Order: sequence, then C-alpha cells, then structure tokens
Amino acid sequence: MAPKKTLSNWLTNRYLLIIRNEENFAEKKTISFNYARVILILTVAFIITLVVSMYMVTVVLEQWLDPRYAMMQSNRQLVDLTMKIDSMEYEMAVKDQYLKNIRMIIGGDVDILQAMGEDPENSTMNPGELGFQESIPPIDSQFRAEFEQQDLGVLTYETSSSEEFRELFLFTPMEGIITDGFNPKKDHYGVDIVARENEPVKCAADGVVIFSSWTLDSGYVLGIQHRGNLISVYKHNSELLKNVGNFVSGGEIIAIIGNTGELTSGPHLHFELWHNGNPVNPQEYVAF
Repeated sequence: MAPKKTLSNWLTNRYLLIIRNEENFAEKKTISFNYARVILILTVAFIITLVVSMYMVTVVLEQWLDPRYAMMQSNRQLVDLTMKIDSMEYEMAVKDQYLKNIRMIIGGDVDILQAMGEDPENSTMNPGELGFQESIPPIDSQFRAEFEQQDLGVLTYETSSSEEFRELFLFTPMEGIITDGFNPKKDHYGVDIVARENEPVKCAADGVVIFSSWTLDSGYVLGIQHRGNLISVYKHNSELLKNVGNFVSGGEIIAIIGNTGELTSGPHLHFELWHNGNPVNPQEYVAF
C-alpha cells in the first residue's frame, strides 16, 4: 500500500531540474528545489515588488497619480506666502518705529511736531530721504525756529535709571581726545572726540541702523537703535559704511572720521546717546 501524501510531504519533497544539451544530451546544470522554497521565493519577490510599487506611486509618481498633490502644493505655497507677508508687516512696523525714534531725536520730542500741526507718522522730514541741499527747505526753517524757541525743560537731561540700560555694555566708538563734553544748556548733546585722520568709527553696541544719510549741519550722520530704547548717533563722518536696516554688532566699524557739515571746526566725531527720547552723557557709560 502506497504511503498517504500529506501537505508537509508535498512541500518538502525535493526535486531536480536538469538542463541538458539538446544535441548530445550532455548535462549542463542541475537545480535542486522543493515547493516550499519556491513558494517562499515567490512570496518575497511579491512583497518587494509591492513595496517598490507603493513607493513609486506615493513618492516618485505622486504628482501624476495622486489628484490631491496639486491641492497640497497650493496649500503649502499659500502658507509660505502668508508667513512671508506677516514677516514683512512686522519688519515694516519695526522700521516705522525706528523712523519715529530718529524723528524724536532730531526734534527733541514728538509733541513739537504735533504742535506744528504735523503728524509724526506722515512727517515730511523722513531721515532716509535727506540728501545734500544748498539751502534749507521752508519746512526745515520753520521747524528749527520753533525748536529753538522751545523751553529746554521739554527734555530731561538726567541720566535714566532704567536697569536694562545700565546693564548694557557699550564699546568706545573711537580712541581719541575729548575736546568738548556733554552740555545740553549749550545745545551740545554729546561729546566731540578728536583722533587721527581716517580713523574708523565703531558701533557702541549691537543694534540696527535707523538713519544713514547726509544733513546740512552734521554732514554724514549714522543713527543706531539698540535694546533698552537706546539710540546712538555718530556725526560729521567722512564716509558711512552701513545702510538703513543693517544689523551691526558692538565694536563693528560703521564709519570713518571726518569733517562734514556746517557745525564743525575740524576732523572729529560727535557722539550722542539718547534714551527714551532724552539725551544722556556718554561719558557716564563709555570709557573713553
């Protein structure tokens, strides 16, 4: 009686696949196999083919086969554009604040512009648009006249007690000799430093350039906004090395000493510090 065949026997029985030459029946190759091994190889090949196909469909060929691909790309572009618009609005708001601060420095107080019936937000005295002019425009003349008539009490000349300002480390803008100190009663809101010709001017602290232009009185002027609502001003330069909007580090070279502007009697740097719209004595915070 023949033994009963089971599934296990059927899978494990070994077979030979012999490849012979058709002409002389010479044996060329012999392959030993069983059905279990064949099924395993076919299963592995099927799984690999399935994985490769899914990868091709979902990654490589997604833009052709997936109808949601175009919508997803559009949504991503929309999100990117929205983030860029928000970033631009924030930068514009920051720059507008910088311009308001520099106008406050030039005028002494925003209330002065309001007293003239001029909105500081829409003031025509935009520092970034100042350029060389042979004569002072009427609006500048009117502004100067009313500012000179203002009581000096509008400004507070006492040193601020802000903790953030006191903890701020300030670099020396230039090594030299101070020829004229801080004297608000004589409209001298900073210190004059005399140094060698072509001496570089350095930034007092980390900040952003909010004013970089030429003025009739002070020549080439650079204004930098620092943290703690502190602004440093550098006047009478022969050359400016930074533009409005540039980020600068403390001790970085920003200009070259000069003798530009009408209110100068020789090559020097006029250095000012303004905190909360009021001038402070630079010698109290900078080791010259």
